[in-house]
Amino acid sequence: MSTSPDTTAIASSLAKNQLYLDCYKSMQKDKLQLPTIPDVAFKIRRAINDQTANNAKIARVVQIDPAITARLIRIANSPLYRGRRKIESCPEALTRIGLKAAQDIITSFAMKAVFQAKTPAIRKKMTDLWAHSSYVAAISAVLAHKIPGFDPDKAMLAGLIHDIGVVPILTHADKRPEIIDNPKDLVETVRKLRVDIGLQILRKWDFPQDFEDVIINAENWYRDNDGPPDYADIVMISQLHSFIGKIDIKKMPKIDQLPAFRKLASGGLTIDASIGILDMAKEEIEQIRLMLH
Repeated sequence: MSTSPDTTAIASSLAKNQLYLDCYKSMQKDKLQLPTIPDVAFKIRRAINDQTANNAKIARVVQIDPAITARLIRIANSPLYRGRRKIESCPEALTRIGLKAAQDIITSFAMKAVFQAKTPAIRKKMTDLWAHSSYVAAISAVLAHKIPGFDPDKAMLAGLIHDIGVVPILTHADKRPEIIDNPKDLVETVRKLRVDIGLQILRKWDFPQDFEDVIINAENWYRDNDGPPDYADIVMISQLHSFIGKIDIKKMPKIDQLPAFRKLASGGLTIDASIGILDMAKEEIEQIRLMLH
């Protein structure tokens, strides 16, 4: 079977891409440095999943980290959860939010520690990656809040991890900056390995199966499956929203033409509400972004 000129060109380009070759070989040998879930998030997830735990016991674990405690209280008083009275303590915040939701929120708060680098060039790319991921996370939370059947906190975490597979690639480049011959090497490596590496990370972190679907399908624009709308659909639409004003939107698919949007529309999301989400929920999105930062 003959290969097309495009396929041959891609294969030739990858053969010259030392970053890709290094990452691919390390991944195949299970030697690529994968990020570990931040210690505080691990301890809190373990406490929440303890069958004998109650809010007071879990609150004691959460309060080991005052910064996370303060942010949890802030989100309990945010528009996503705001009740009739102001929450002022960690146990009260856990009661209002719920333990499973708190688990996703706290993991989200701790995620920023994963996006670190030493060399200026890679640090800038890691910062940009976090900014994009947290923006998609905020939009995902707001969209999920408006569509029945979705958990805004799980949607926020899904938005944060949709590009987590890029982190080990940047970490590898951070250690060996000399192997990147040109900027296209990094773009090419991310495009080819982002999904496979991301899945390895989620399995290492013991995340649910539907988070894997998010990584696989976050940019699979014309994915058309028979199931109900899912978090991959939420993150995909949120990504398109996040690109507005940042890239040539004419090069991206139109939201109302995507199967994901049609599925979400069946849950009550209209095209006007979707397109206007950045304006209508601007303050809400910004609050979530600030809490994540």
